[in-house]
Amino acid sequence: MKIMVFTHGTIVMHGEGVGVSREERVRQSLERRSSVFGVANYAPAGQAAQLWSWERQGAQLCYLGPSRKPESMAKNEHLLRHLGFPPGPLYHRGPSETYAQVVERAAPDVLIEDDCESIGGEAEMATPHLSAEARARTWTIVVPEFGGIDHLPDDPAQLVGWKASSEGDL
Repeated sequence: MKIMVFTHGTIVMHGEGVGVSREERVRQSLERRSSVFGVANYAPAGQAAQLWSWERQGAQLCYLGPSRKPESMAKNEHLLRHLGFPPGPLYHRGPSETYAQVVERAAPDVLIEDDCESIGGEAEMATPHLSAEARARTWTIVVPEFGGIDHLPDDPAQLVGWKASSEGDL
């Protein structure tokens, strides 16, 4: 099973968000505080222990980052390794690509992304923009921005069909 996880806002967050509520993290992002752009000081959103559990159970992990610039891509790659996330390729958008197009190119079985509450919601997400073909082969899970993934099942097989009551109709 191939699992793609969005990075910023889903499994990593700005350092100033550590120790405050999810709502406060969203507010900080909406205010566009400088810490939101300081990738070197980013921290995991929650424990993200599920990623290691999924990897140990044979899931192939990959990540989706927000950057288009090569220097930012390198910083994001370093961030994932520095924070101790399991190995896996980090995908980024090409110059004219959307997130949905990257997801379709990577062809994961499961996509986990956040709801992009602080940056425009559905307009910034992959899930609402996937083609019908991609929707048929990719199970999508949308979590609240900066809420982490700690509440997801430890067993990757349980991800397919899983839906949080707080996800709404995304």
